[in-house]
Amino acid sequence: MSEREQVAGGALGRFAGRAKELAGAALGRSDLRREGELQRAGAEAETEAAGQRIEAEKAEERAQVEQERAENDAERRDAAREAERIAAEERAESEQRTAESDAEQRAAIERSAANAERRAEEAQAIEEEREARAERSDAAAASGELERQARRAEEAADSLDPKEQS
Repeated sequence: MSEREQVAGGALGRFAGRAKELAGAALGRSDLRREGELQRAGAEAETEAAGQRIEAEKAEERAQVEQERAENDAERRDAAREAERIAAEERAESEQRTAESDAEQRAAIERSAANAERRAEEAQAIEEEREARAERSDAAAASGELERQARRAEEAADSLDPKEQS
């Protein structure tokens, strides 16, 4: 067989190779038999190579699908982590707002209590001042009464003992 000859592949090539082998054996031509063996071996190799190509393509497709699946899983995990990070930030912000609101409410209550206490103390001071004025007034009145009683007692004593008037 020359290099320019095209050899049939697949089942036809195997059949043609087998036919050449048998013809070469029957005719006692070792070159024809050898050509048949080579043609059959080449056809089988082509068939095997085609099968291996198909398996390699399938394996490549499976690998591609697996890679895409892994990439999708990684993207899903990344998206889930990002969603969790955002949720955590939102929870933290919400807790911060709640804490600030609670602090503002406590401060308002404390201011209100302080104002009420201040007003009560002011009212107490006003009441104590009023009582002190009343006591001073009562003391002044009592003092005036005592002075009057003392003058009367002096006048009574002077009227009993006119000598001491000089």
